[in-house]
Amino acid sequence: MSTGGTERVTLNDLIQGLQEDLSREYKAVMSYVIFSQKLDKAQYMDIAATLERHAHQELDHALLISRQLDYYGAYPNHQPAEVRVSEDNETMLRLDLEAEDETVRAYDQRVKQAHALGEWALVEVLQGILKQEQDHQIELATALGEPGSQKIREQRKPAQAGVRR
Repeated sequence: MSTGGTERVTLNDLIQGLQEDLSREYKAVMSYVIFSQKLDKAQYMDIAATLERHAHQELDHALLISRQLDYYGAYPNHQPAEVRVSEDNETMLRLDLEAEDETVRAYDQRVKQAHALGEWALVEVLQGILKQEQDHQIELATALGEPGSQKIREQRKPAQAGVRR
């Protein structure tokens, strides 16, 4: 798939990327539904309610992406990306945060592709989704006591590599 950098972006690249985005949205709905019910300590009750809200938003995103795929004449896929689960509260939140990080990177790329193709209405749709996904990152990172910014978290990883817990 074209990256939107020096390679020429095609409509097929965009459609393939949207199909992948849709798979991630299905995964997110499933993860948030499960984790919102499985978080089980008092310290996680507020974030559990937030995860329920996220599940609804992710379903809205899936509907928006499906509508765009139909607009481009593509049949929306029906396969979720791999759903990873855990019984551990913190691990659940980390899995969700990692998934949101991946999703934000993908939507950032998709915005660039849509922009390169002059698909301005799609750019607006994607930017709205991207804003909500970044809000999800912030809420999950805050629940984990980490910075919301993915870039800041990635910069800190090497510095923490030698730390034992």
